[in-house]
Amino acid sequence: MEKTFNLARREDGIAILTMDVPGETMNTLRAEFGPEINQVLAEIKADSSIKGLVLISGKKDSFVAGADISMLDACKTAADAKQLSQQGHVVFNELESLKIPVIAAINGACLGGGLELALACHQRVCSLNSKTMMGVPEVQLGLLPGGGGTQRLPRLVGITTALDMMLTGKQLRPKQALKMGLVDDVVPESILLETAVEMALKGKRAPKKVKKSLVTRLLEGTPPGRNIIFDQAGKQVEKKTHGNYPAPAKIIDCVRQGMAKGLTKGLEVEANHFADLVVSKESEALRSIFFGTTEMKKETGAGDVEPRKVHKAMVLGGGLMGGGIASVTTTKAKIPARVKDISEQGLSNALSYAYKLLDKGVKRRHMTPAVRDNLMSLMTTTTEYKGIKDADIVVEAVFEDLKLKHQMVKDVERECGENTIFASNTSSLPISQIAEAASRPENVIGLHYFSPVEKMPLVEVIAHEKTSAETIATTVAFARKQGKTPIVVQDGAGFYVNRILALYMNEAAQLLLEGQSVEHLDKALVKFGFPVGPMTLLDEVGIDVGAKISPILESELGERFKAPAAFDKLLADDRKGRKNGKGFYLYGSKAKQRFKKKAKLVDESVYAVLGLTPTSTDSNNDSQDVAQRCVVQMLNEAVRCLEEGIIASPRDGDIGAIFGIGFPPFLGGPFHYIDSMGAAELVAVLETYQAKFGDRFTPCDRLKEMAENGLSFFE
Repeated sequence: MEKTFNLARREDGIAILTMDVPGETMNTLRAEFGPEINQVLAEIKADSSIKGLVLISGKKDSFVAGADISMLDACKTAADAKQLSQQGHVVFNELESLKIPVIAAINGACLGGGLELALACHQRVCSLNSKTMMGVPEVQLGLLPGGGGTQRLPRLVGITTALDMMLTGKQLRPKQALKMGLVDDVVPESILLETAVEMALKGKRAPKKVKKSLVTRLLEGTPPGRNIIFDQAGKQVEKKTHGNYPAPAKIIDCVRQGMAKGLTKGLEVEANHFADLVVSKESEALRSIFFGTTEMKKETGAGDVEPRKVHKAMVLGGGLMGGGIASVTTTKAKIPARVKDISEQGLSNALSYAYKLLDKGVKRRHMTPAVRDNLMSLMTTTTEYKGIKDADIVVEAVFEDLKLKHQMVKDVERECGENTIFASNTSSLPISQIAEAASRPENVIGLHYFSPVEKMPLVEVIAHEKTSAETIATTVAFARKQGKTPIVVQDGAGFYVNRILALYMNEAAQLLLEGQSVEHLDKALVKFGFPVGPMTLLDEVGIDVGAKISPILESELGERFKAPAAFDKLLADDRKGRKNGKGFYLYGSKAKQRFKKKAKLVDESVYAVLGLTPTSTDSNNDSQDVAQRCVVQMLNEAVRCLEEGIIASPRDGDIGAIFGIGFPPFLGGPFHYIDSMGAAELVAVLETYQAKFGDRFTPCDRLKEMAENGLSFFE
């Protein structure tokens, strides 16, 4: 059997321990490596000729990407998970207690358990490789660093910095890591091993002292000061998570106890908390998203069909969406993009949009001005169909007008190659209707981005019945290169994400008209776990955009999509939301005059426009009922989309809702959430609301069938 750890002795007395997991592209830590590591450590201890040890990876661009997550799913009980953590503690303690200097030579991803391994070494040096990143992202899976990270990290970089890293899961670049004392040196990759050997030859050294502000030193240096840090961190966590995620509070407790009672006690607390989190429903839900997205990366969206290479893209429309799409095409996918707009102003907007995004990277020193300028040179502009004959894909981002989109299809078929894909960024028009104008409908597909394009991770790839498998596979691969998570959905009004969102938003609007205040509605849904409330979202998206989509959905999908008529009054009052500074909330100078806190202020005049007097209370039961009414609409419609074949699987439905509209990740997505509450319970809730509020709450057939037979979506 091939070994994972290979020990090579040099003539100068330094031994090189290379980690290289056979048959894998990246190193991950696994429980089964335990006996092999113990054997290697015993061999090092027994050999007095070894004066120092350098730990390095045999993989090209990865040190250790973390622990193998699938190990956690194998844990049947908290005791199994605790044992995993304790095994890691034993190995890392052994490494740390070696009498000879141990140096970690880090090149590429050094994350989670990988960073904990490096922390157990006496010193660390990393390469300047752009792929070298360090961090402890366990919190994103509802976990905490379980290999001693909650204890060694604060002792090395300080409590404040360590908590920031562990509570956010942020990843650090080499120079940031050096500045904060996480590594002792940063060198070009070509001399990484040589530098690490030199460090080992110098013998054990204390880590470099990092300069800290006087306030930080005073706070971290005394028990009362540390209590202030922990209490503040606890308050911030509660404000951000609303108690929905247990991991952050447990991370704070590990550090608090470890700093007060010593390393041994800290490790014991860490193992206990880690065990509780592994078996928590929140971590299980977050891990299911991780596995789902990992699985999707291996799929083409069209079975065995291989995608064609995209060498050049074209974007029609230089507005906010067009500029964003062109920007991710050039900067993320590194594919040349030609932007066409009827006006020079539109083109200049698209260029400045892309430049501003790249320039942020220069200001933060993540890239050089030369790299920025090279990426900008990939974007060219035109007001006519010139220099686009060789475009492999054209992404259309013009107004939601069917005639205009028909014209675009004809123009592209006339001006581009016969295999050029026409991808429409429509948010509501069925793709089959857009394809009616095409002589090559097999090349027409939907590619629905969410705003702002550079931040939102999801795209919906929408196939109509004549779209070819090769077009689907090529579009999915193109979106993935742009850094997106694509889900393939079938054609139909609103597709998947906007369709489930529309009913949720409509229900929030109904609640508003029943007397709930704007503020209370938003608070209730944020408390439930959404990133923003429905009224804030409507202001951000644009009240006018919502008004345009509603009639399309109603005519295609029926009465339940009818938006409350009172919303016409908002448009009559020229309320479009943030874009024109007039919506449910105050913007611009009005907001500044009345801001006392950082919280946004409701524009109270909106109630008079709607002819309302808000009567809602802030009681907890009321908040739960408000949230439940909106959410069950979304859940019911998600199951309908599965029933109709709009989405291929519950997994795709979960990932689409989480990445597209911020459905609470700790619930695992609509389908995981239905499983956890039980289909019978959801049907009962829907039928209660149906009796009270009408047929918009009618449970769909698939749900009723599942409730009767005790079925679930996932095993």
